[in-house]
This record gives sequence, C-alpha cells and structure tokens, in this order.
Amino acid sequence: MTTTEREIRWVTEDMRRIFPAAWDRFADAVPAHLRGARLVDAYATLLADPDPAVREHAAREWCRWEDTHVSLAPGHRPSRRYEDPAFRLVFARLVTHYWRHAAFLPDGALLRGATRLAGIPGTLIHGRYDVSGPPDIAWDLHRRWPGSELQIIDDAGHGGAGAFTDAVVDALDRAVRRR
Repeated sequence: MTTTEREIRWVTEDMRRIFPAAWDRFADAVPAHLRGARLVDAYATLLADPDPAVREHAAREWCRWEDTHVSLAPGHRPSRRYEDPAFRLVFARLVTHYWRHAAFLPDGALLRGATRLAGIPGTLIHGRYDVSGPPDIAWDLHRRWPGSELQIIDDAGHGGAGAFTDAVVDALDRAVRRR
C-alpha cells in the first residue's frame, strides 16, 4: 500500500462491496457520536480513548476487519497474532495513525517519488488474492521504480504462505548474492 486516499478509502469503506456483513459489523462498532467521520478517524479516536475497555473493543473490531479483508485465497485462516490483546492494540493504533494522516505525505507522493529509487534493486512480491491491497498498487509502484522486479504469486493473499514465502526467500538470496 502506498497510503493514497483512494487506497485507504478502499480498505476502510469501499470493501463493503465485497464483505458487506463484516463491514457492517466494523462500521457498527463505531459509537453514534463518531458516526459520519471517516472510519479510520473514528477508530483512531477510539483507540486513544482513556477507557481501556473502549480501546480494547476498537482494537478487536479493527483487527477482525483486518483479518476479513486481507485475502480471498481459498482456505485463508485468521491470523493468530490478533489473539494477543497487546499486539491488537499496537497494530490498530499504528495503522490508523498512519492511515488517517496518509503517511504524513501528500497524496500520491510515494508513487511520484519512486523514480528516485532508480539503481536501487528491489523485488515487489504480491499475492494475487490480496484484495485489501490489489495488485495494481504493486504494479504501479513497479512501473515507476526503474529496475524493480515484480512477482505476482497467483495462489497467495496478503503476506501469504507457501509460494509467497519461497519468493521472499529467493528474492533475499538474490539480493545477498548481488552484494
């Protein structure tokens, strides 16, 4: 994800089109006084609430949504990392903090600045079933990063296992050999 407004809106709002019941749960977890705000802003507010119960509920709901939308791959299973309350809170706070501020960059700045990476080798590995960060995001970055390599793993989602892991290890091995 390059944190464009479009990408953030896609994950937090537009993916309702794919997961309507899960999205309704995600949106309905926001209390009435925060409805009408962007969901990323509402959740960031809840995750900073002085009441630990409010923070925990928001973290649990954010991570439940996160687990819903990361993959369309058959057999996708929820991540066990979200079972840890401390991880849930830190993860949800980090994501909402950066997303609500678009990574503190002007919209599209990461893509526009990618040409500066010319001469720096890099491999982008992306799962075809990653619906939260569709492959066009990696494709657009690859096209703007001269000398980059893009691998789309057909049977993986967001951070998938199997062939995805093999591709990461292979890319790291090639990077080490180049040095």
